[in-house]
Amino acid sequence: MVDEHRKKGTAERVKGAVKEGIGKVTGDEQKEAEGKAQRKKGKLQDKYGEAKDKVRDKL
Repeated sequence: MVDEHRKKGTAERVKGAVKEGIGKVTGDEQKEAEGKAQRKKGKLQDKYGEAKDKVRDKL
């Protein structure tokens, strides 16, 4: 069973990548920076969920 944080983290990473790409294509540096930040947030969320999965699997 996958932790909900991992699912949400993956979704945030995908949304961030899309937003970053749109920012690059349109030349919108603000949108690009928001996308990068969103991807990093998603990565952290995913890692948190991964750690919770490991702890749960050990119990």
